[in-house]
Amino acid sequence: MTTNLLTRLLADERQRFVDAHPKSAAMAKAASAHWHGGVPMHWMGDWASPFPIFAASAHQAQITDLDGLTYDDFCLGDTPSMFGHGLDLVARALSDQALKGTGFMLPTRDAVVVGQLLSERFGLPFWQTANTATDANRAAIRWARAVTGRDQILVFDGCYHGAVDDTFVSLASGRPGMKPGLVGQVHDVSALAKVIDFNDLAALEAALAPGDVACVLAEPVMTNCGMIAPQPGYLEALRRLTRHYGTLLLIDETHTISTGPGGATRAYGLEPDIFTLGKAIAGGVPAAVWGVTAELSQRMIAAAKAIGPGYSGIGTTLSGNALSLAAMRVMLEDVMTSQSYDRMLAGAARLVAGLDRVIAKHGLAWSAVQIGARVELVFASPAPTNARQMRAALDHDLLEALHLYLINHGVLIAPFHNMMLVSPVTTNAQIDRLIDAINAFALALESSPK
Repeated sequence: MTTNLLTRLLADERQRFVDAHPKSAAMAKAASAHWHGGVPMHWMGDWASPFPIFAASAHQAQITDLDGLTYDDFCLGDTPSMFGHGLDLVARALSDQALKGTGFMLPTRDAVVVGQLLSERFGLPFWQTANTATDANRAAIRWARAVTGRDQILVFDGCYHGAVDDTFVSLASGRPGMKPGLVGQVHDVSALAKVIDFNDLAALEAALAPGDVACVLAEPVMTNCGMIAPQPGYLEALRRLTRHYGTLLLIDETHTISTGPGGATRAYGLEPDIFTLGKAIAGGVPAAVWGVTAELSQRMIAAAKAIGPGYSGIGTTLSGNALSLAAMRVMLEDVMTSQSYDRMLAGAARLVAGLDRVIAKHGLAWSAVQIGARVELVFASPAPTNARQMRAALDHDLLEALHLYLINHGVLIAPFHNMMLVSPVTTNAQIDRLIDAINAFALALESSPK
C-alpha cells in the first residue's frame, strides 16, 4: 500500500519518534562510532524507528528506554523473555550460581535435574545442550546425516531455524535455490537441501520418496515468514511419511513452545525423533537443548563408533555451562508452569478476540492467527497456507507504518513482521491498549484510497 496518506502518516510518525527520543538519538550517534551498523547485533537496527530505541530497564512485560518512555512489550526479546522480564527466581538462581562459578567443563547437580525435567516434559529420554537453537539444529542435522547415511535434508519454504547454512534455501517461482541476500556464501547449499511448500502433501511425499532425505526439519507452525498454521491432518501425515521413507523428523520448538508446557510436541502428539528448543528455555540466558529418542540415541552411539575417534565438529566450550543449567532448572521447575501457560493462553485469546473485532469493524482483509500465546496479525484474508502466499501478502510500507505507529503509542511488537507474544505477567490493560492502538491505526487509514 503506497498512498499519499500512508506517506504522510509515516513522515509524521518518524518526526514524532525523533522528537520524543533525544537520548536514544544521542546514543545511536555515539554507538555508530564503534559498532558496525551502529548496534551490537545488526538485527537491533531492524525496527521501524528512524534509529534504535536504547533500553534502560525492563520489568514484567514493560520496557523503559533512556528517554524515560515506557512500552508495553509484546516482542519480549523475540521470545527469550516470553515469561516476562526481570524474573526474581531466575535472577536469584543466576546470582547464586555466579558466586559458585559459571563454567567448569564439568557437569553439576543441576545437570541431572534438568535432564530429568526435559525428559518428563517433552517425552524424549536423552538430551544435549547448546548455546543457541542454531547450534542445536546444526548438531541435530549432522547426527541425522551420520545415522542415516543420507546427505539431503528437507525444509519448508520460508523457514528459519537459526543461522544454519544448510537451511538457507527457498522457492522462487516454484524452483529451489539459495535464499537471496546471503553474505559470503561460497557453495550452493541447495545441492544438499530440498525445499517445498508447507501444507503440500504431494510435494512432501515426492521429496521423501527417493529415500535420500536424512531428516525433515520443521516448526509445527511456521512462525518466521508470518504465522502459517498446518492444515488439518498435515502434521500427522508428516510423521507417517517420514517413518515410511526412513527419514528422521526434527521438530524445532524454539517459537512454538508458546503452545503449552510441553510445546506443540505434547499438545499435538507429534512424536519427533529429534526435538530442539532455544531462546526461552533459560529465561534469556544464551542456552538451548536438543533431545532424541532412545532408538536414535543407540544409532548415534553406533555411528560414532563406526566413524572412530577425533573431533566430531559438534559442541562448543560454553555449552552446558553451570550458569545456563541453573537458569534452565528454575525455568522448568518454577516459571514454565501450567499456571503460567493458562494466563498466557487466556491473554492471547483476549488479544485475538480484540483483533477480530477491529478487523470486522473496519472491513479489513486481515487475519489474526494464533499458536498458543503467540499471535500474528496478517495482512490477508483468509490467512496464507504457505510462504509464497505470505510473501504476496507482506505489504512492507503498511508494515513499517503500523510498527512505528505502535512504537509511538507505547507498544512494541516483534520488528520482523506482526508477531505478538503474551506473557504470564502481561495484563488485560496492556492487551487492551495494544488492541486500541491497532484500532486507532486502522482509523488513520480509513480515508486511504481503495
